[in-house]
Amino acid sequence: MNPTAPLQPITEDDIVQFLVNRPDFFERHADMLASVQLTSPHAGRAVSLLERQVEILRERLRQLELRTAEMIRHGQDNTALLQRLHRWTCGLLAVDAPDALPAAVIEGLQREFDVPMVVLKVWGVDVPWTNAPFAQGVSDDARSFASSLPQPYCGANPGVEAVQWLPNPAAVASVALLPLRRAAQQPAFGLLVLGSPDARRFQASAGTDFLARIGELAAVALGRLLPPGDGADGCSR
Repeated sequence: MNPTAPLQPITEDDIVQFLVNRPDFFERHADMLASVQLTSPHAGRAVSLLERQVEILRERLRQLELRTAEMIRHGQDNTALLQRLHRWTCGLLAVDAPDALPAAVIEGLQREFDVPMVVLKVWGVDVPWTNAPFAQGVSDDARSFASSLPQPYCGANPGVEAVQWLPNPAAVASVALLPLRRAAQQPAFGLLVLGSPDARRFQASAGTDFLARIGELAAVALGRLLPPGDGADGCSR
């Protein structure tokens, strides 16, 4: 005769599976269900199973309320951000003189988005604006660097030439560099530099989609400074 195999101890998982497979168990043993006592982590005392279930449902409801409040807050923040972008864009559309556009871009960003330091450089401009301040002081290396950026750079001060264009580059702890292009895959014709003394303002971990939209809108507006037939004809994406 083969020896009897040793009995395996019953585990908690076995009990759980047993109850899952027999949903009518507590109906047939209602007296046991009524006598179950659990320890409440909130009250610090023994409570009935029904009371514990109510506590669990309340906690889940609280978590759902917190998530809903967070979603509403994010929605409100996004709406406010779009309103600022709309006002900034309308300000650019209202500019008549092309040479007034760089100042409108800078002042609008400072006013609408509370960016403490902003500077803009544009190169390859049409003859009437070749001597304008915004078209001066850009080396070939800076132009190559701007064209090398496939998307806005956002993070710590990288110590590049473009940061030196800001009024107080030594105070810049974080920076956003937005290349300006006529269209995707084309060389940059300008660079928009946003700086802040707050290292958390422009974090490398933050998304750059919104900054890319600002760069696209600025590029379209500033295309009026380029030679005829060579201006920006639309967003790069």
